Amino acid sequence: MLVSRPAGKEAYLAFAPTLRECKGTEIIEVDFEGVEVLTPSWADEFLTPVFDVFKNRVNLKNTTNLSVIESLKILGIGK
Repeated sequence: MLVSRPAGKEAYLAFAPTLRECKGTEIIEVDFEGVEVLTPSWADEFLTPVFDVFKNRVNLKNTTNLSVIESLKILGIGK
């Protein structure tokens, strides 16, 4: 369950050092397998900065969960 703005921000800050190590051509893959709930607030705090930095190099996987679909749609992220 990926819920709440503070939790999304914390997740992004925890993962940011790994993202900084990515080379200029590496694809950033975000896999939603096993995610039961994704809220737009969590996604905004985690995904928006990832997309801001890596733009067209972000690949979203396993996005068939309805809460994932709707959260991404609200943020205008993804497909």
